[in-house]
Amino acid sequence: MTEFFHDCTTNERKREIEELLDNFAQQLGAWRLCLYFLSSTRNDYVMMYSLTVFENLINKMWLGVPSQDKMEIRSCLPKLLLAHHKTLPYFIRNKLCKVIVDIGRQDWPMFYHDFFTNILQLIQSPVTTPLGLIMLKTTSEELACPREDLSVARKEELRKLLLDQVQAVLGLLTGILETVWDKHSVTAATPPPSPTSGESGDLLSNLLQSPSSAKLLNQPIPILDAESEYICSLALECLAHLFSWIPLSASITPSLLTTIFHFARFGCDIRARKMASVNGSSQNCVLGQERGRLGVLAMSCINELMSKNCVPMEFEEYLLRMFQQTFYLLQKITKDNNAHTVKSRLEELDESYVEKFTDFLRLFVSVHLRRIESYSQFPVVEFLTLLFKYTFHQPTHEGYFSCLDIWTLFLDYLTSKIKSRLGDKEAVLNRYEDALVLLLTEVLNRIQFRYNQAQLEELDDETLDDDVSRASSPALVAVASGVRPDRLGASADGVAALPAPELGGGGQSDGAPSHARLLNTGHRLNITAENDCRRLHCSLRDLSSLLQAVGRLAEYFIGDVFAARFSDALTVVERLVKVTLYGSQIKLYNIETAVPSVLKPDLIDVHAQSLAALQAYSHWLAQYCSEAHRQNTQQFVTLISTTMDAVTPLISTKVQDKLLLSACHLLVSLATTVRPVFLISIPAVQKVFNRITDASAQRLIDKAQVLVCRALSNILLLPWPNLPENEQQWPVRSINHASLISALSRDYRNLKPDAGAPQRKMPLDDTKVIIHQTLSVLEDIVENVSGESTRSRQICYQSLQESVQVSLALLPALIHQSDVTDEMLSFFLTLFRGLRVQMGVPFTEQIIQTFLNMFTREQLADSILNEGSTGCRVVEKFLKILQVVVQEPGQVFKPFLPSIISLCMEQVYPIIAERPSPDVKAELFELLFRTLHHNWRHFFKSSVLASVQRGVAEEPMENEPQFSAIMQAFGQSFLQPDIHLFKQNLFYLETLNTKQKLYHKKIFRTTMLFQFVNVLLQVLVHKSHDLLQEEIGIAVYNMASVDFDGFFAAFLPEFLSSCDGVDANQKNVLGRNFKMDRDLPSFTQNVHRLVNDLRYYRLCNDSLPPGTVKL
Repeated sequence: MTEFFHDCTTNERKREIEELLDNFAQQLGAWRLCLYFLSSTRNDYVMMYSLTVFENLINKMWLGVPSQDKMEIRSCLPKLLLAHHKTLPYFIRNKLCKVIVDIGRQDWPMFYHDFFTNILQLIQSPVTTPLGLIMLKTTSEELACPREDLSVARKEELRKLLLDQVQAVLGLLTGILETVWDKHSVTAATPPPSPTSGESGDLLSNLLQSPSSAKLLNQPIPILDAESEYICSLALECLAHLFSWIPLSASITPSLLTTIFHFARFGCDIRARKMASVNGSSQNCVLGQERGRLGVLAMSCINELMSKNCVPMEFEEYLLRMFQQTFYLLQKITKDNNAHTVKSRLEELDESYVEKFTDFLRLFVSVHLRRIESYSQFPVVEFLTLLFKYTFHQPTHEGYFSCLDIWTLFLDYLTSKIKSRLGDKEAVLNRYEDALVLLLTEVLNRIQFRYNQAQLEELDDETLDDDVSRASSPALVAVASGVRPDRLGASADGVAALPAPELGGGGQSDGAPSHARLLNTGHRLNITAENDCRRLHCSLRDLSSLLQAVGRLAEYFIGDVFAARFSDALTVVERLVKVTLYGSQIKLYNIETAVPSVLKPDLIDVHAQSLAALQAYSHWLAQYCSEAHRQNTQQFVTLISTTMDAVTPLISTKVQDKLLLSACHLLVSLATTVRPVFLISIPAVQKVFNRITDASAQRLIDKAQVLVCRALSNILLLPWPNLPENEQQWPVRSINHASLISALSRDYRNLKPDAGAPQRKMPLDDTKVIIHQTLSVLEDIVENVSGESTRSRQICYQSLQESVQVSLALLPALIHQSDVTDEMLSFFLTLFRGLRVQMGVPFTEQIIQTFLNMFTREQLADSILNEGSTGCRVVEKFLKILQVVVQEPGQVFKPFLPSIISLCMEQVYPIIAERPSPDVKAELFELLFRTLHHNWRHFFKSSVLASVQRGVAEEPMENEPQFSAIMQAFGQSFLQPDIHLFKQNLFYLETLNTKQKLYHKKIFRTTMLFQFVNVLLQVLVHKSHDLLQEEIGIAVYNMASVDFDGFFAAFLPEFLSSCDGVDANQKNVLGRNFKMDRDLPSFTQNVHRLVNDLRYYRLCNDSLPPGTVKL
């Protein structure tokens, strides 16, 4: 063993040694020698190896061990443990405990009747208490939730046996913890009543009605010696594991709960730590940490109980008591009027204790709040006050975010409560309103540098926006949960007032006073001193965050509350428009500053955020638009025109991408969501039209170009709200749209191969650029109009017609350029999805035929096998287009079905069937599923009437070979390792059964049904797709339920007889245990039992020595 673990040993030699040791372990009598090694050696490696031999013998070969030997092993190993447990290294001792527990797992109570009583005796004898506790914890781990290698019947038996022992065990553990506590409490010198230890605030007497428990919890915490500390930590670990599986019941007594809470106080007792460090020696410091650990373990026990949702009536009172005691601790942690002390106290606590405490609060709010809130004695508002203190004094970001998650849970609870009890909505709100406003204010302060600079500067700058939104969204949700409009208005005003002093946007509308203050003549910032620059940096960052926050509030001004909160919203929107216009007029993005690397991005960010915040109000503007339409107000027109004056100058190649994209998104929202009639006549908008259609103008970056073109197209295509059809001015808009698209696709249409004129050869790369630039714009325009009115789609297709024909003509020539083909097919896919009706049948047929001719078997193989991921993407897009075709109702595209199915089954499927890679497979199977789902009559002709008349007579079947081939492909896919494909295809089969009764069809029932069941059962036995156990179980049930008699009488016996690795007797047992239940839960339980026991028998049989006689 030493040679094996030595640094200098070669891998070859290690393999030889490993083989020798394995062979030794397989011999029947090896355990005797191992027993000798264990008692005679002090070498860790040898001891560990010997225990592994025992473990293997017990878990895999126990059936074949003679009973005399078993008795000997059962008596020797515990004796060995008792003799040496104090001297063995802890990992060897734990392993030996596990080996003994493994024997118990196999033999208790029948052959090893004193297994559990021995453990209880060990715990009761003071000398061996720690050893007994380790044995108990190992027993709980190995027997309560055993692994696969036991039969289901044995697992159930063990659980029942353990449950019988629970009361005795919990009694023992309570006794141990109480004894240690009492023994040390007596000796702890009682200090004079100081203000900290004797104080019990009003809230305390509120939370704890019985003064006796308050008094108990106020006792000073005893100082434990190392051994007591160790015993308590083992006992608490045992409790935590026991609580994870025992049901809540009377055996968990009040005295046990109180004791656990006593130990939970160790975590928040800073005094003890300070004493330890004052006394100086390093030993005391370690003790201080250990005591903290006791608190963590006790909280783990409490959280295990808290996480159980099913609470029996008789246990509810215990729960209430638990909450009271935990809130006593929470109050102890946060008790101080001085914020700084609370924070430093939280910093001094063990980090994992604080985590456990936060977990407790999360479980309380998510699982039990609705249960507890109705108790009159439970003061929810005071609890929120404590939670508030706890949240905002968290020493770490992660701790703070976890607490915000708890508030989010609370707000969800509150929202659903208000929805379910609309009658007393006001009462509920009044109860919590102050708390919510306080929360909102504090969270908003948290995201501002002027209140929280230290923490914000620690955040990673790249992801700051995400962190800030993480930090602010729950609070804004709080506002929505129903803070009254006047309170909300105050918050919004507070936020909206900010831009004015910071950027001077509040003076006159042209911002003149601030020009004087911020800028000198050379378009340069006046502020140069380092300190001022730093302050400006922080102010700008805050302004960005608050603009983001204002944007988040937008949804609370629309819908039913539009009129009530109109003036607040108008104030906010007008301010935002002012800020954006000011930024565009003085060209914030061009200002030169003293610290360009810092201040320039800040200025750009503020400008971009103001545009984004304004965009968030587009739904409010749309509602205003429809109101204004009735009254025709000038105010609304001015608002939109001014916004356009702010946006237009930014649509330029000279503007930084971030700002440019914000402006483009705002333009799209105005065109799509607000849709004012007069938008097209605003000079600023016409300027954008001219810029985009001007061939000589420099092109914007791709993303911006696409957005601007989408906006311009939408201005012309989307119907104006609140206007009748005859006032929509379609003829004029149609002409304008055609000229817009014509200008956008000018270069693209020139690529068309012309039969008459000689071709001007353009370099391939230039062609690719033109194709990419044009198609990205056109595809986006089509996608955006696909859900709109028929008229909009007609105009769109008329404008695009020529470009579509050019695309079809270009495609065959470029088929070998997979990147271009990919873009072109994307374009066609979008066309098929959005405008197939407008394209008309003849042209659509021409497109499909062109595609089918183009994708020959060679071309498909070339794309999939040789062109890597782009080639596969091309084929996937092609299959997606066909998915749209086969879903089309009516008879138009039915003639294509045979050629589509043969393309799938004869050309694509053979290429991908054997490839391990998942490429193309998901799309292919989706296409096959859609083909069956939407064209069922292609295979099963029967009309409803005919099936009624014939009764149960079988319906005629057509195209049977194709149907069988498709089903076979589905079956094959279940034999492959790809779990996503497996899940998808299982879902498809189940859907076909729900909608079209697939499993009931004669062809499926007679030739395929039990093949599928067989494959699914084998998958369960091999554990290859274990994540899908439940879905597979349900599918097996749905298939079997078509013919239960056939399943029980023919399939099951046949399945068992074909199973290898189990003998005839075991097969009979498996068959007998599979009850004839016909309901889903019992049936799937039987399936999982069969699978588990089959695996168990195989495991046993594999490990029996050759020639063993089985009874």
